[in-house]
Amino acid sequence: MHIPDGFLSIPVWGTMDTIAAPSVFWLARRAQKEFDHHKVPFMGVMGAFIFAAQMINFPVGNGTSGHLVGGALLSFTLGPAAASIVMTAILATQALVFQDGGILALGANVFNMAIAGVLAGYLPYALLRGRRSGVFLGGMFSVLTSALLALGELWRSGVRMPAAGLAISLALFLISAILEGAITLAVMQALGRIDPAFVGKPRRNPALLLGGVSILLACAGVFLASERPDGIEKLTSATSLAANAKALLASPLAGYKLQILASPFLSRSLAGLAGLLVIYLLCAGIGRALGRPAIAPRAD
Repeated sequence: MHIPDGFLSIPVWGTMDTIAAPSVFWLARRAQKEFDHHKVPFMGVMGAFIFAAQMINFPVGNGTSGHLVGGALLSFTLGPAAASIVMTAILATQALVFQDGGILALGANVFNMAIAGVLAGYLPYALLRGRRSGVFLGGMFSVLTSALLALGELWRSGVRMPAAGLAISLALFLISAILEGAITLAVMQALGRIDPAFVGKPRRNPALLLGGVSILLACAGVFLASERPDGIEKLTSATSLAANAKALLASPLAGYKLQILASPFLSRSLAGLAGLLVIYLLCAGIGRALGRPAIAPRAD
C-alpha cells in the first residue's frame, strides 16, 4: 500500500506533505501530554514487530498479495497519538532505507496509514470499549481507509484505471482488510492471555515474546513472503504509470535485501535484522522523548 515516487502528481504529493508534517507534529505533542511511561520500552518492540510483520506478504488472490499494516494494532496497544508517531517512523525508515514507498510521496503514505488509518482503526475499538468486535472492525477499517485514500490520491493525480481492474482491486482490498482484522484480533487475544494487564500497562514477558517473534519473522520470513505485488502495485501495473516509478535515493538495503550478498536468504535476513535494529532504536528513542515531562514555564 506504499505509494512510490512517480505515481502522484506534484500538487497531490505536495499537498499531502504539507498536511502530514504539521499533523505529525501535533500528534507528537498530544502523545507527550497523555503518554504512559510504562509504555516507553514497549514502543521500540511494537515498532520492530510491525516492521517485521509488514515484510511478510501473503497471497490474497488474482496474483496479488497483502501484509499486516498494523496501524490498528499499534493504536490499541500504545494509544492513537503514539501509534501514529511509531507508524510514521516505520514508514520514513522504509522509504529512506529500503526504498519501499516514495520520499516525495512520504506525506501521502504517512497520512494514509499513520494518521487516517490509525485513527480509523481506533474509532470502532473505542466505541465498542475494546470488545473483540471492535478489535476486528478496527483492523478492517484501518486498511480500508488507507487503501481508499491511496486510490483517491492516484485518481486525483490523473491515473485512470480500468473499471474491471478497479472493482477487482477493491474486492481484494476488502479481503486484505478482513485478514488484517483477523490477525489483529488473534495477536491481541494472544497478548491478553500472556498478560491480562497488557494493554493498560505492558510488562516484560509480552515484550520479550514480541521481540523474539520479530526476529524470527525477519530471519525466516524470506521463506514465507509472497513475491506477488500488492494491491496498489497490481492495479497500477495495468496502466502506463508503473513505468514512472522511481527511487530518488540509492540504498544498499533497497528491496529489503543486502545488495552486497549473493545469497537470497542471508541478503534478506540481514537486511530485515538491520531494519529491526533501526526501528527499535528509533521508536525506543521516540518513546523516551515522549515520556519526558513537558518543561513548565518558570515563574518570575
